[in-house]
Amino acid sequence: MLGDRNWKAPPSDYLVGFDGRFRIANAPTGPSGKVDEAAVDDERRERTHAIGELQRKLYAENRHAALFVFQAMDAGGKDSTIRNVFTGVNPAGFQVSPFGVPSAEELDHDFLWRISRRLPERGRIGVFNRSHYEEVLIVRVHPGLLAPQRLPNHDPEAIWSQRYESIRNFEKHLAESGTIIVKFFLHVSRDEQRDRLLRRIDRPSKNWKFNPRDVQERTLWPEYMRAFEDALNATSRPWAPWYAIPADSKPYMRLQVARIVQQTLEGLDLAFPTLDDEARQALAECRAVLERQ
Repeated sequence: MLGDRNWKAPPSDYLVGFDGRFRIANAPTGPSGKVDEAAVDDERRERTHAIGELQRKLYAENRHAALFVFQAMDAGGKDSTIRNVFTGVNPAGFQVSPFGVPSAEELDHDFLWRISRRLPERGRIGVFNRSHYEEVLIVRVHPGLLAPQRLPNHDPEAIWSQRYESIRNFEKHLAESGTIIVKFFLHVSRDEQRDRLLRRIDRPSKNWKFNPRDVQERTLWPEYMRAFEDALNATSRPWAPWYAIPADSKPYMRLQVARIVQQTLEGLDLAFPTLDDEARQALAECRAVLERQ
């Protein structure tokens, strides 16, 4: 399809369909049964190792870029999931881009500008910790954040559908140009989020992660869930699929993400480049020189 007609979204129970019928109320926040954390961690480590090997082929082949987008409510587990799933990759071919509050310079551009500047080049894996989707999530819940963007004559009723269309076109363009895009919504429950925020208060080593604003944002949980549901339905497409990953169990969540990342890269049919006869002859000559030294 598009940039690579052999690549398809990896199958998963958590794949958000492309028909607009995803309902966040029906999406699980945890596994269906008891999790054997030791077995889950063992499998995740095996898949992390495989991801590292696949990334080396991606880097050597230099034909595709891979972009993995992570969105979640606060304390959803984005940081730890990224750290655990990608721990085996070569930093030379890997980059993580976190997106916080836009700078004054970024606000002077369209909302996709700052994202475009951080896209991975061919041969590299890029990870977005938050992303352009903040513009249809937090900005939708807090529409007052549109004012600093100084949009000319924008229609407050139409802006979200316009932004969904812009995102779909942007991601389709990237896919047609060789960037594989996979997006993860780490779906944590409101109760589990409360427990994680309490741990940030109770543990001195986690105090720095606590933001008092997160407590206020919890009162807007229904609005955020509505924004996530609409965004996922509007932008989950075959060339840029969303996966709604249950996030209440961190080991289970990390394993599901690792499976999909591994399958995504395997779907590219990666291989180390092969040399032609002239290049192999040059290698043989270099070997002869080195052996004489």
